[in-house]
Amino acid sequence: MKMIEAIIQPESLDAVKNELYKENVGKMTVFKVKGCGQQMGYTESYRGVTHKINLMPKVCIRIAVNDNFVDTTIQAIMRGARTGNIGDGKIFVQPLEQCYRIRTGEDGEVAVG
Repeated sequence: MKMIEAIIQPESLDAVKNELYKENVGKMTVFKVKGCGQQMGYTESYRGVTHKINLMPKVCIRIAVNDNFVDTTIQAIMRGARTGNIGDGKIFVQPLEQCYRIRTGEDGEVAVG
């Protein structure tokens, strides 16, 4: 089992979800987050005062998958999020030690679904 976490542009969320649904990956948690990477933000002026905005709005998608869905999930996220521009995002894959379904008490791969 793996935990896949993707940080993407907010405007890419619908495209990523559609690509995931095509691959039968429908269980996910989505967070609104802020961060900076290569984009390094931008400068704006408001009422004569210059502000450096370096934390850009992003979306974090967290998906727990069984090992046989890891590559499929990663490829679906890439298809939906890739524009070719700086700031498209990152995908992190981490081992998932255990998973429990609270409703039934199931654990392991069965609980991930």
